[in-house]
Amino acid sequence: MPVILNGHEIQSHRGKSLFDYADHLRVRVPTSCCRGGSCHECIVEVHSGMEGLFPHSRDEYFLSGNYRLACQAIVADPAETIEFGVMRRQPRILNEGIRTRPDLELDPLVSRCGDEVHIGGEPSDTYRGRILGLAVDIGTTTVAINLVDLESGEVIATSSFENPQRFGGSDVMNRISFDVGRNRGELRLAIISAINFEIGELIRLANVQRRQIYDVVIVGNTTMRDIAFGINVQSVGVKPYKSSVEMEFEEGTREGTSLRSNAQAVGLRIFPKAHVYGGPLIGCHVGADVAAGLLAIGMDVQDDPVMLVDIGTNTEVVIGNRHGMVAASCPAGPAFEGGQVTHGMAGYDGAVESVRIRDGLPEVSTIAGAEAQGICGSGLVDLLYELRSAGLMTDLGVLQGGASQFLFAPEQGMGLSRADISALAQAKSANYCGQFIALRHYGMSVDAISRLYLAGGFANYLNVENAIGIGFVADFPAERVVRAGNAALEGATAMLLSQDMRRRIEALVLNIEHIELETTPDFFEIFVEGCMFKPMPRDLNG
Repeated sequence: MPVILNGHEIQSHRGKSLFDYADHLRVRVPTSCCRGGSCHECIVEVHSGMEGLFPHSRDEYFLSGNYRLACQAIVADPAETIEFGVMRRQPRILNEGIRTRPDLELDPLVSRCGDEVHIGGEPSDTYRGRILGLAVDIGTTTVAINLVDLESGEVIATSSFENPQRFGGSDVMNRISFDVGRNRGELRLAIISAINFEIGELIRLANVQRRQIYDVVIVGNTTMRDIAFGINVQSVGVKPYKSSVEMEFEEGTREGTSLRSNAQAVGLRIFPKAHVYGGPLIGCHVGADVAAGLLAIGMDVQDDPVMLVDIGTNTEVVIGNRHGMVAASCPAGPAFEGGQVTHGMAGYDGAVESVRIRDGLPEVSTIAGAEAQGICGSGLVDLLYELRSAGLMTDLGVLQGGASQFLFAPEQGMGLSRADISALAQAKSANYCGQFIALRHYGMSVDAISRLYLAGGFANYLNVENAIGIGFVADFPAERVVRAGNAALEGATAMLLSQDMRRRIEALVLNIEHIELETTPDFFEIFVEGCMFKPMPRDLNG
């Protein structure tokens, strides 16, 4: 029987590892220990046929379920079909909206002085023809990187890849639980290894050298950022849900919540003395990625109140202007990003990204026009809206006639089930609650907010009217909704190119009030209302 990788089949042989089969197909798998099992970098996901492999080795103690180390997963029964995937899937890269702020003046931390490269004003290296930097946005689901020329300000390459930490759980709280136990450090190893692997891809694409990278800016939610820097995240998982860095700042033992280190200490394979900067936190789960997003939309110069909604596994909401803001974090979970939904998937080729229902029949479009493999977030929003609009589903998510599912891709036998709709209703309600409570707390109606910025890759491909129609985002007029693209990556790039931008965001985050949604007295009532598939009321005090 075959071993299957990326749709390609190879005859199975007892005693061969999954790494051997990846080699045969010329699929690169990260490793730095010569396949001895010690580096823990070659994690793969076995989709089927786990029983055809020998049991987990001692080096795989930190893995459970369908995850294995490719070098340790050895074929035991060649009669069993084994299908696996390398955790290196490439999502659709979001380039739209990635634009440097017009008021940004090029002033990087690293500069050329004659034949020397200075980092923070200190001589650090001989000039090697280029001075480069990396802006890195570590999302719970997806990681995005810009490779930037620090002398010209040009973004010379952009890449994104699936966060390989999913073996520790699909959401932040599960990853915290995984990381604070006996598996401490495994998630950090996975993300740093993946970034190093991607750096290798980027430098080949751009024809540059690792040692020409002298500065790195890393943003992410509080948990993702702290794990990357090797900081214990246990305190983020329990009340008051704060990073130890944030608590030290509040106690007066730190000057701020940003982080500073070097490449060697972090484990990045670039110039060893390269500066590594972790963007500042806003508070609790609202992290450096949202702070970077605020920088990207120019919140530090906004006089009119605006609203930023960064949609993801953890959706964050910020409302206000440069004079003051409120922020909230919504634990939406992975339902709209490929998890908890039977045929859900992230935005890869073959994902259904848009849906129309005509005369009760679905019409779908997929990414890259490929055969439908599943359905991603934008497609799910469309499907829910279309079902509701066509009268095939009630506000409560009950399908017409009590049906158990609606087939959105009949030829492939893929449908949306009752359980799927329930998971999506709860994820949608988390987004609803964050926006509703933040707006009400800020004390202004939707009509008084000048713009709604929707950030993140998922948000960029949303049909905004459909999202508003099911209450996924607040009921703003369409002309006041702005797609901010990957605002976190754009903000990180601004910090990479300008020391002034780092100072601005470090000052701005001090002027943000964090709201704990679960302490709101009527939170449960708002959550129940948010589970219904209908628009959010415009009068939030009504």
